[in-house]
Amino acid sequence: MKINSYQSCKLKFTLLFIVLLASLNVFPQQLKAGAAKRIITPEPLIPVSGGVGTPKPATVKKGDLYVRAMVLEKGGEKVAIVNIDNLGWPAALGNKARKLIKDIPFNNILIGATHTHSAPDAYAFPDEKGNFSADLKYLDWCVTQIADAVNEASKNLEPAKLKIAVGEAKGKIAYNYYAPELYDPRCGVIQALGTKGKNKDQPIVTLVNYAIHPEILGSDQGILSPDLIGPLYDRIEAKAGGMALFMNGAQGGMVTADNRQDNNKEANDWEECKRIGNLLADEALRILSDAQIQEDPQLYCTSTQTEFPIDSEMMRYIFNNSPLKMGNSDNRISTTLNLLNIGSAQILTIPGEALPNIGYYLKRNMPTDHPFLFGLTNDAFGYILTKEDFNSFKRYMYISRTSLGEKTGEILINNLLTLIKNSPVPIK
Repeated sequence: MKINSYQSCKLKFTLLFIVLLASLNVFPQQLKAGAAKRIITPEPLIPVSGGVGTPKPATVKKGDLYVRAMVLEKGGEKVAIVNIDNLGWPAALGNKARKLIKDIPFNNILIGATHTHSAPDAYAFPDEKGNFSADLKYLDWCVTQIADAVNEASKNLEPAKLKIAVGEAKGKIAYNYYAPELYDPRCGVIQALGTKGKNKDQPIVTLVNYAIHPEILGSDQGILSPDLIGPLYDRIEAKAGGMALFMNGAQGGMVTADNRQDNNKEANDWEECKRIGNLLADEALRILSDAQIQEDPQLYCTSTQTEFPIDSEMMRYIFNNSPLKMGNSDNRISTTLNLLNIGSAQILTIPGEALPNIGYYLKRNMPTDHPFLFGLTNDAFGYILTKEDFNSFKRYMYISRTSLGEKTGEILINNLLTLIKNSPVPIK
């Protein structure tokens, strides 16, 4: 068939127009997701830390410690969500990993900690003489494992759709040690499913967001362990497939695992870790089961640098004397706060352990039915209280002492509310 000059010009114009539209991202682009993990169990075992003080020797392990990463990409936006089995992961270490990650914007890499109390010291807590017991070579190795996991997850990207749900996790999972009912029972779940080939409709990664202290074993038993998060991961991966990833929530003061027994004692063994981890995993999958598929979810990430005064003498001493150099000379510390929209989910990051009332307030001000809070993410500054709660109750003396100060909660809330106000809506 012959094509006249008019048809030829029309065809060329049409092709040019298509190329132009593609270059302007007019055509919708599909979300992509990838996941990867690395074992970071030290061999031989090294001491474990449950907080300020000298780490305790570990002689056995129950489960392995992991770094787990999921990467999401759509259009010009690319984000990594990472978690490490540790008490906390300071930005001094997280930023080292971010510099090794190839193609994701620095502030789009969210690094959180599960908050197990049975992993090596990542703060290099100094004693009264300025000495520390942390294994810096191990911490540097973990930094490279974080970067390797994120880079692999980025390399594994494939077209994906999402299921997202938030609901109450039922059963004996968590309670507030200070006031039993003062905690958030809501569990948020984000699951990325493949859309093509052998992975079609199969989970790539399942993220669980719940507020809890994984401290059933603690640091005094000589056990290195991910605590209840290890069994949670195993259960989700066995029942759903793909990789599991846990992000903690607003679990400060003291939202802990409900291992209370009828004899007024606590169960502090691996069997209790499995009971609670399995139950939380089952509840997360139940909550997700009726969620609608989101075929074309949006992806958006933004951040702000926020500065906090260090009013606590103990916290100043730690930051200024740790070899990680976490603080600065004028007794202030800066960190990154993120807001992330993934489909119908909105996520805020918290650089420490916010009390439940702060968590409830933030969620109430998020314009979605699927609010998520990633605690102990991008930094881990200890407890975060409102000025009204700070040092107001005898019960809160310890958490006030291990907080940056009474202004921390107010500064955090104001900065996160500003991120919410300036973020694009609606979330879908």
